[in-house]
Amino acid sequence: MDRLEELKSKYQSVLRLIEQKKLRMHNLHLQDNKLLIKASAGTQELKNTIWNQIKLVDPAFADLTCDISIDPSLAPPKPAEPEVKTYTVQSGDTLSKIAKQFYGNANTYMKIFEANKDQLKDPNLIKVGQVLKIPNA
Repeated sequence: MDRLEELKSKYQSVLRLIEQKKLRMHNLHLQDNKLLIKASAGTQELKNTIWNQIKLVDPAFADLTCDISIDPSLAPPKPAEPEVKTYTVQSGDTLSKIAKQFYGNANTYMKIFEANKDQLKDPNLIKVGQVLKIPNA
C-alpha cells in the first residue's frame, strides 16, 4: 500500500465527515510525506467539527497538513424564524384557558408562561390587555 492510500485510510473518518458536512474539497494528496487536505467550510463551527475529528484520529496529526478556509457562500441556509403568534388577554382569561385554545391542552400553560417571563412574574397573574407571545406547539 502506498503512503497516500495508507494516510487516506487512517483519516477515512475525517474524509467521510468532510463529505457528509458538504465541505468543498480543493486538494487531497501527498505532500512532504504527509496527507494534505485543503478544503472550504461554510462556518467556523463546521471547520471546528472537522478539526475535532482529526484530533480523535490522531491528537498529534504529525502526518497531516489540513487547511480549511471559511467560505460563507457554503454555509447552510439559516432556518426561517418561526412565526410568533400573539394573543391579547381578554376579561376572564387564564393561561390554562389560552393554552387550551391554542394547543388543545390546558396543562401546557407553562409553555406560554415561559415565553412571556419578560412580562409575567406569576402564571396566575395576567392582566386584560396584555399581549402574550404564543410559542409554536
